[in-house]
Amino acid sequence: MASAFSHVVIPAVIYAAFKSGSINIRLLVVAAALSVLPDLDVVAFKFGIPYESQWGHRGFTHSLVFSAAISLLVVFFHRKIRSKPLTVFAVCFAASVSHAILDAMTNGGLGVALYWPFSSERIFLPYRPIQVSPIGVGAFFTEKGLRVISSELFWVLIPGLVVGTLGALTRRYRAKNK
Repeated sequence: MASAFSHVVIPAVIYAAFKSGSINIRLLVVAAALSVLPDLDVVAFKFGIPYESQWGHRGFTHSLVFSAAISLLVVFFHRKIRSKPLTVFAVCFAASVSHAILDAMTNGGLGVALYWPFSSERIFLPYRPIQVSPIGVGAFFTEKGLRVISSELFWVLIPGLVVGTLGALTRRYRAKNK
């Protein structure tokens, strides 16, 4: 998996580039939570559910259907988030599904069940430059953990910072020149 640090980059970039009355800090917080939510499936290990099971790590919680369902659920809270229903769905879906896409770009594991329940096949993207992240915080304080952080800096965090900054500058430029 990519680490939680990288998963929150996508909602942060969306917020930076499109901040508005609808894309606000409340929606950012919810989207950031949804961007890491799929990895709660690691609790399956505690229950003896094998990794390769559809209920295991990178299984159903990494699917398009799961992302759509959880995003639709959040839409019911659009008033508390102070955003439009379609905006809530779109941002939450992008944040949640980006988790699976980033994991499918890693060089380890069994792939992601992106098309579950229609297919239980685990897939990777053709290009997999991101070092797979260890499970557990302690593992980041090792040589392998440093390689993971370096990989994510290069492939996710720095590009996210560049895109987010350009998006924010463009948004401000347009607002100034209206």
